[in-house]
Amino acid sequence: MCIRDRNKVEQQAREELVSAYCQLVDMGLMDQASGNVSCRVEGGMLISCSGATAKNLSPQRVVKVYDDTSYEGEIKPSSEWRMHLGIYQRNQTANAVVHTHSDYCVALACNNLTLPGFHYMVGTFGGPDVPCVPYSTFGTESLASDAANALDKRAACLLGNHGMICRGGNFDIAIGHAERMEILCKHYVLARQLGEPDLLTDGQWDEFFGRAKKVAYSAFI
Repeated sequence: MCIRDRNKVEQQAREELVSAYCQLVDMGLMDQASGNVSCRVEGGMLISCSGATAKNLSPQRVVKVYDDTSYEGEIKPSSEWRMHLGIYQRNQTANAVVHTHSDYCVALACNNLTLPGFHYMVGTFGGPDVPCVPYSTFGTESLASDAANALDKRAACLLGNHGMICRGGNFDIAIGHAERMEILCKHYVLARQLGEPDLLTDGQWDEFFGRAKKVAYSAFI
């Protein structure tokens, strides 16, 4: 690809990233400067800048971070850039990553609870549950490593005492995962008010994944 075409593709990706960020804000999944989004590009990734909000984020304030961890320009990338980059390096099917502090995801994460297989839709993230990784200080290598490991076999995970992060083949899929995670965490919190929800059995999960494969229902790739 020639330089002109590469620049055009990257500019389009910057615009799509800003649109994705604003969409998450409009959906009520992010507020203030509490989340970040990224996408894979040739040689690295694009990520929302440090302190990004729907009001101040623009294509020019999207930061390119290279595979060698250096970044382009004077604007700093989000403090969580290590977590995003680690996910791309670990999983080649990931082309977009979304990190939020949405309400019900945070509620489970602050209790360090795995989202268990109480509902078949949990399976759309790639397994019978969604793990919660232990707390690590934001922006650290340990948080990046734990999140990348968790998202090797799942499309999303909870981050202990923090929030959630998910990956997708594109922004539409990643945003869908973020929305579904918040809905399912809400349903789980509500269900627990009536008692401990029943969990699907191993046999029921086998049947679910078999059926999902046949109808291309599972969207976690």
